[in-house]
Amino acid sequence: MSTAERHDSSTLDATALGADIALGVTTAQAAMQQALDRVAARNPAINAACGVQAETGLHLAKLLDDELAAMPAGQRQAQLQRRPFLGVPTLLKDLGTAALGLPSAMGSVLYGQVEWNVDAELVKRYRRAGLIPFGRSTSAELGLSPTTESPVYGPATQNPWKAGHSAGGSSGGAGAALASGMVRIAHGSDGGGSIRIPSSCCGVLGLKPSRGLMPLGPLKGEGWGGLATEHMMTLSVRDCAAALDISAGADVGAPYAAPAQPPESYRTVVARVAADPYAAARRRIAFVTTTYEGEAIHPEVAAVVDEAARFFAGLGHELAPAAPPVGSEEVLSPMLPLIASAAANAIDAFVGARGKRLAADELQPTTLGAREYARAISGAQYVACVDTCHEITRRVGRFLAREGAQGYDLFLSPVLAQPPAPIGRYAMDNADYLAYRLGKKGVIGYSPFAPLANLTGMPAISIPYGMSSDGLPIGIQLMGPLGSEALLLELAAQVEALRPWALVAPMAR
Repeated sequence: MSTAERHDSSTLDATALGADIALGVTTAQAAMQQALDRVAARNPAINAACGVQAETGLHLAKLLDDELAAMPAGQRQAQLQRRPFLGVPTLLKDLGTAALGLPSAMGSVLYGQVEWNVDAELVKRYRRAGLIPFGRSTSAELGLSPTTESPVYGPATQNPWKAGHSAGGSSGGAGAALASGMVRIAHGSDGGGSIRIPSSCCGVLGLKPSRGLMPLGPLKGEGWGGLATEHMMTLSVRDCAAALDISAGADVGAPYAAPAQPPESYRTVVARVAADPYAAARRRIAFVTTTYEGEAIHPEVAAVVDEAARFFAGLGHELAPAAPPVGSEEVLSPMLPLIASAAANAIDAFVGARGKRLAADELQPTTLGAREYARAISGAQYVACVDTCHEITRRVGRFLAREGAQGYDLFLSPVLAQPPAPIGRYAMDNADYLAYRLGKKGVIGYSPFAPLANLTGMPAISIPYGMSSDGLPIGIQLMGPLGSEALLLELAAQVEALRPWALVAPMAR
C-alpha cells in the first residue's frame, strides 16, 4: 500500500477541509461540487448515498461563502473554534433523524419519502458547526439489520474494499460513503452496533456515545427504549472528537443525561495524545479473543485483537485476558423485545396515520416477523426485559469499576466475530425474527460483542486495526464506563498516531 493511501489528516480530515474553507484555500461551493461529483461517479457501484439534494447543497454552500466573504481574515479563522466543520458536506442516515429538506425512507419501501417540518436538535447543532447536509446514506430497514440490503434502494450497499461483501449495518451507507471517499464525515445511529459494525466493515472510525450524551429531541426522548444513540462516523480521531465537542449534551426536556464532558474539549484530549502518544496515562484493560463464553471466533479476527492487546501492552497499559460476566445470548435476549416493540410501534403509527392497510410487500420478512413477535409481548414482559437490562448493566458496571488493582478501565474485544459477511448472508428474508437474531445461523454468531454497549448505555468505539486475508477491514472495539468518551478517544489517538490505518478503499481508487 503506497504512502498516499495511508491515513493523511492533512488531506482527508473534515476539520482540515473546514479550515481550508475558512482560510480561503477553497470554497464551500467547490467542496460541495466535489462531493456531488464523487457521489455521481462512485455511488452507482457502491449504492451508499440516497436522497441527494444537489441544488439545496450548492445553495447552502453559496450562502456560507457569501457570509465568509463579508468577514475579515481574522474573523474567518476565529470561526473555526465553534464551527470546525465550516462548509463541509455530509450525509445524514436515512432513518428517523429529522432534517428540513431531506426526506427519509427509513430504509423501507413502506415509508416512501417522509418529509420533516423541523430539524432534529442534533441536526441544528451540525448546521451551527458549519456542516452542510446534502443527502442521506442508505440504512437497513428501520435499522434492524447488521447489513444494508433494503429493496427501497435497489441493489445492496457494497463494501468499498471488496464488491460482494456487506458494508455493515444499519449505518452501512455512512461507512461505505466514507470509505469510498464520497464524503469526509457521515452521520450514523447505533442501537445494537449500527455505527460500530459498518465502521469495522469499512475501515473507518465509529464511536457510540454514552446513553443520554447526545440530543434526541424534539421528536423523541430516547431510541429503542434507551438502546440507541447517534453520532458522526469519521476518518480520523480528531474529527470524531470535534464532532463530539459540537454536538454532545442533553437538549431541553431530555429524559436523562449522561455524565458531563470533561472540562477540556475532546479535541484537546486528542491533540495532546497526537503530540506525544507515549505520554497518555496507563490503563488497565480486559480483553477477549473469544466469545464471552470462551468459544472460538474467526481466527483472523482473534489474531487482530491479540495483536492490538500486545500493541497496547507495549505502550505500558496493563492487559489482562478477562470477559465481562455475561453471556452473548443473555445480553441480546432482553434487548430483542425492546427493539421489536419500537419497530412495531413505528410501523403501526405510520400505517394508522395514512389510513390504509399494510401490504405484505411493503416490509421485509424479518421486519414483518418482528412486528408479529412484538404483538405477543405483554407490558409485564416488556418491563421485565428492562429490569434484566438494568441488572446486567450493574454487573458490567462493577466489572468496569477501577478501584486500585481491582476492576478495569476498559474492555477490548472484536467488533464482529467474523470478517465482513458476503452480501445476502444476513439479508432480512427470515420471517422468524428470533431465529434471524438468535438462531444457529443468526446474527448473534456474527455480532456477539457490539450489543453489550447498547444494553448498558456505555460508550464504545470501533477502531480500524487489521485486514483479513481477503482484503477486508477488521476493527477492534474498546468499551468503557458511562462518560468515558475522552478515554476511548485517547487510546484511539494512540493507535492513529503509531499505527495509522489505510483509508482509501480499492473501489475509490
